[in-house]
Amino acid sequence: MSRTESTMLALGTAAPDFSLPEPATGKTISLSDVAGNKALLVTFMCNHCPYVLHLHQQLNDLIAEYQPKGLNAVAINANDVENYPADSPDKMVTLSKEMNYCFPYLFDEDQSVAKAYKAACTPDFFLFDSDLKLAYRGQFDSSRPGNNTAITGSDMRAAFNAVLSGNTIMESSQHPSMGCNIKWKADNAPDYFA
Repeated sequence: MSRTESTMLALGTAAPDFSLPEPATGKTISLSDVAGNKALLVTFMCNHCPYVLHLHQQLNDLIAEYQPKGLNAVAINANDVENYPADSPDKMVTLSKEMNYCFPYLFDEDQSVAKAYKAACTPDFFLFDSDLKLAYRGQFDSSRPGNNTAITGSDMRAAFNAVLSGNTIMESSQHPSMGCNIKWKADNAPDYFA
């Protein structure tokens, strides 16, 4: 299991635009389709990563809890599916249905959206405010596979509460997410990842 940390994209960064397919519905979803309300969580994840599988039920539950309060959410899979077939769009559909995800799960086949967000790991979280400016990027909580720490979502819950209340989240309280590295296609790894 590789351990890669979030790049911790600069706070205040505008959410990069995207238009990506959602394998489960066949629709194309754009940033404008999931923006609005008071906050938007963009999560880079995949189907097979043990760090994602460790917390995706709790992530889904937390998002569902906060959606009525004004949170929107979307997940994006940017992995190289030719070399990692467990992350294929067909398996994205299966996982979405099994987990009953309450958010769209999109496929970034050419990895351009992951690069635009400077995503590095799965899961990698980016929480934007109502102006689509980055307010939080960091961990769900301090639980990791095998560290015997309970999955509470405490960091993400605090971030949701702050952004939905219009409060600033101090940089000092934001700790990098950690997970498997995004599986870049050959010769496609971004400079920031090297």
